[in-house]
Amino acid sequence: MDTSIIIALDYSNKEELDHLLDRLKQERLFVKIGMEAYFQYGPGLIERLKEQGHRVFLDLKLHDIPNTVGKAMKGLASLEVDLINVHASGGRRMMHAALEGLEAGTPLGKNRPLCIGVTQLTSSSEEMIKKELNIALNMKESVVSLARLSKDSGLDGVVSSALEVPLIKESCGNDFLTVTPGIRLEGDLAGDQNRVCTPSKARKLGSDYIVVGRSITASMNPVSAYEKLKSEWGTLHEINR
Repeated sequence: MDTSIIIALDYSNKEELDHLLDRLKQERLFVKIGMEAYFQYGPGLIERLKEQGHRVFLDLKLHDIPNTVGKAMKGLASLEVDLINVHASGGRRMMHAALEGLEAGTPLGKNRPLCIGVTQLTSSSEEMIKKELNIALNMKESVVSLARLSKDSGLDGVVSSALEVPLIKESCGNDFLTVTPGIRLEGDLAGDQNRVCTPSKARKLGSDYIVVGRSITASMNPVSAYEKLKSEWGTLHEINR
């Protein structure tokens, strides 16, 4: 069970989602459920995945006033997901509220979900954050600043491009988790992503978890694609909690 490769189940069609899981039924997976699937199928999907023995990253990227985020996290914690996230740009009070909600909602005797902050989306470009968002910092400075804020707020790690991982580790320490989407096998199309990386390069840069979607889900042979990813990613490395 390679729990450092997270498969993004970004489906709005339940038959397609079930078909992929059936193709990979010999594996115990770490899967990402984002807005596309969660808003279609709700908590029942999470419960089913957990019953099947899979680990779950609930990728809802919460970003709201602290009170709302705290109450939402309290409810989501009852699903016993393994990993969940918020937008780091929501600020320190919001991130504190998220952690308080998770602690309050985690069933007795269980570990609270790991909580990570989204820095800059891998679809974002340098030009976009400057011209559209009017962010004075460059991309790397912005990502590191948000990572530092996430750590200071008590979060367990961040979401970022693999390209920024070395700077995050330097600023926040090696124990601060880095979850890196935008992973593509060599030759795969980047799609709507800008800051992409291969599994082997992400490993060399120090990513703790990689999130892989279309390289598996859009493949004619997802089992073969998953095996290739595992081979490129290298020796399994489990993140100890």
